Amino acid sequence: MRDAARLEALLAQAFDAPSDGPLGKTYALLAIQGGRLTYERYGFGATPETTQPSWSMAKSMTQALVGMLVLDGRLDPQAPADVPEWKGASDPRAAITLDHLLRMSSGLAFVEDYVPGSVSDVLEMLYGSGKADAAAYAASRPLAHPPGSFWSYASGTSNIVARLAAQAQGGDFAAYMRSRLFEPLGMASATPKFDAAGTFIGSSYCFCTPRDFARFGLLYLRDGIWDGERLLPEGWVDYARTPTFQQAGVTDGPYGAHWWLGIGGPGSFSANGYAGQFIIVCPDRDLIVVRNGDTPLEAKDRLRDWVGEVVDCFG
Repeated sequence: MRDAARLEALLAQAFDAPSDGPLGKTYALLAIQGGRLTYERYGFGATPETTQPSWSMAKSMTQALVGMLVLDGRLDPQAPADVPEWKGASDPRAAITLDHLLRMSSGLAFVEDYVPGSVSDVLEMLYGSGKADAAAYAASRPLAHPPGSFWSYASGTSNIVARLAAQAQGGDFAAYMRSRLFEPLGMASATPKFDAAGTFIGSSYCFCTPRDFARFGLLYLRDGIWDGERLLPEGWVDYARTPTFQQAGVTDGPYGAHWWLGIGGPGSFSANGYAGQFIIVCPDRDLIVVRNGDTPLEAKDRLRDWVGEVVDCFG
């Protein structure tokens, strides 16, 4: 650890502050460095056994499952996505590839807004008319931009990807997730959620303990290899962290393929979730940092800065 005193001061802001403090509630903060658990702390009633919501960290898990199907020869990211809603001969959405979807550049119209009472495709998909079949809801959206020409973060795309993965696998996808991802990594707590149509809600729902979230991050820190076995295709981790084109004016931060870039400093990449869930992978530090909590939207920028400062405490 580079700066233990600074780290303790930062953690006091999270764990010793009231629940309505500037960072909200921090339930867990842990670090794995050099392959060892080097720091772990829990607050606000959480314990190491408490499962936490992934929210959009599930998107990065979905990317891993796609990679496993690429390794199996069942998916090609550069091929047009096999989406029934786009099969019409003149449908311009037929040009959308799996790569476009993973890079949030499909061009589909989708409003990602979490403010109740506002127009929000993500809330309608998860809790309204789309909740029984999230992928169908997302796939029904019209094209707003030519594929590959416009970046727009959209949870609907991840549910289309999750359905594509299940179609390609062709069997019990829950069992596939367990046998190919969760069991090899020892993620015994992992609990994915499925909609009524049987599709993994890959945008939002896989509950895990913080230690199991860290195990998932470690798979990416180790280039997709676990206990000497390659679980992800060679180059898949580099693909995840290769920057995606973003038009001028994007303020959310650089993005790869269902992974965010740079929150832990240059070369880092991360799985980020609503209300301040993070799995941060820092190859140059051989480091994984996991944070679970409940931070209000208006404090998200302060939390991002805080997380970056925490990472910087580790040499």
